[in-house]
Amino acid sequence: MQPVKVVVHYLDGKLLKGYIQGFNENAPFFYVLMDTTPGAKPLMVKMTEIKALFFVKSMDGNRDYQERKLFDEGDKVQGRKAEVVFKDGEVLQGTAAGYDRNRTGFYLIPADPGSNNSRIFIVANSVKEFKFLPAAPFNSAALKKTSGWT
Repeated sequence: MQPVKVVVHYLDGKLLKGYIQGFNENAPFFYVLMDTTPGAKPLMVKMTEIKALFFVKSMDGNRDYQERKLFDEGDKVQGRKAEVVFKDGEVLQGTAAGYDRNRTGFYLIPADPGSNNSRIFIVANSVKEFKFLPAAPFNSAALKKTSGWT
């Protein structure tokens, strides 16, 4: 199994960049390797201490890219649009299958397809508010234009 690039966001604002293998979202902790050299010592991360685990495409990201944290009107998405408000005030939108306070957490796919984050595991205890956003209203006029339907 290949190591996966992640950025851990702690509740206290600290960040940790590294690699994980075999992440289990139901476990009370997981290990992060700071590098992938043989013999590297992993660091234990407790779920109770983190806000979210960001699965990233690149460790460096693109400092010049202005990531959208919210959906734009007309965005086409796979799944249900959702909004998460963290206890620290940060707001993220993306798609999610659901949210249950009694589970350890849930996955959110970012609203911005150009994001450096491929998905985010959000720890339920870091969430102040979760809500599904309404789907775009059905537009029969647009359907008629694109499909020839009358």
